[in-house]
Amino acid sequence: FHHTLYFSHKPNLKNIKNHYFHKSSLFLIFSKMLKLFLFLSLLQICVSARNLASSTEEPNQFKLLKYHKGALLSGKISVNLIWYGNFKPSQRAIISDFITSLTHTSPTSKTLHQPSVATWWKTTEKYYKLAGSAKTSASPSLTLSLGKQILDESCSLGKSLTDKDIRKLASKGDQRDAVNVVLTSADVAVQGFGMSRCGTHGHARGLGKRGSKFAYIWVGNSETQCPGQCAWPFHAPLYGPQSPPLVAPNNDVGLDGMVINLASLLAGTATNPFGNGYYQGPQNAPLEAASACPGVYGKGAYPGYAGDLLVDTTTGGSFNAYGANGRKFLLPALYDPSSSKCSTMV
Repeated sequence: FHHTLYFSHKPNLKNIKNHYFHKSSLFLIFSKMLKLFLFLSLLQICVSARNLASSTEEPNQFKLLKYHKGALLSGKISVNLIWYGNFKPSQRAIISDFITSLTHTSPTSKTLHQPSVATWWKTTEKYYKLAGSAKTSASPSLTLSLGKQILDESCSLGKSLTDKDIRKLASKGDQRDAVNVVLTSADVAVQGFGMSRCGTHGHARGLGKRGSKFAYIWVGNSETQCPGQCAWPFHAPLYGPQSPPLVAPNNDVGLDGMVINLASLLAGTATNPFGNGYYQGPQNAPLEAASACPGVYGKGAYPGYAGDLLVDTTTGGSFNAYGANGRKFLLPALYDPSSSKCSTMV
């Protein structure tokens, strides 16, 4: 089981006239009174219906995403990175710094008032508060930390992977209190990669009869296979409005694209880890916290334009969030349940 990252009604009253009294002033008065009566009656019905809907609607049911009463990812969770294929140490550092940035709360004075990755991630906390309200119990909470890093540079399962292979690789990480993230290098083909998806998140059972259920994510490096689909806006899109690609903030189109997709899938994993959390639409192809805001990175975004972003004056890289170790990242907008809008960092 997995989720894929794709890319006042006014009453219309007829005039009630009796042709026998068409010219009678008495009838005109009667007709107006009847219209007023019908209008007020209909208005009362509408108001009553609205009040009934309000009284039965649960507080966590907002305009776009629905809570399906399932568990959210909660507690102290380790994010384990499983590197499949050839990644340079500098590339691995980009992803590990992003994970660390999710809870990095001590920015330098230079970036004190700037948008941070941790601030971006805090939007997910609103889902947890709503879940607590829906269950009339304490709100669950989530704390993420960087866990193990497992290297499979020899590509033990070959360079053409299926979903079954992804789950097998994901099971190499901890199977309790963990999210296992499989990251495939640019020369590794994965079923459906670039054609229908840029990554997936899902859950599986661990090894053994009593294996615990664990969440996993897969994201591929699209730099050479499908950058137009999975590395936009750092590469020209394959379809749709064309605009000059942006400069990647860490000077790596493939890895900066992976950060965007990983961020989106991590938000989906937190708020819908087992397929019965927050989502809208079909369960096997849901809209989730980030995928509900496709292509939105800053204010003023529209198809083909990522929005008004920050630009590094030294490198020219476009970004919207500061992270740990001096990193800059471009992160997707998250759907904010409190405002029913896509929340952008800038």
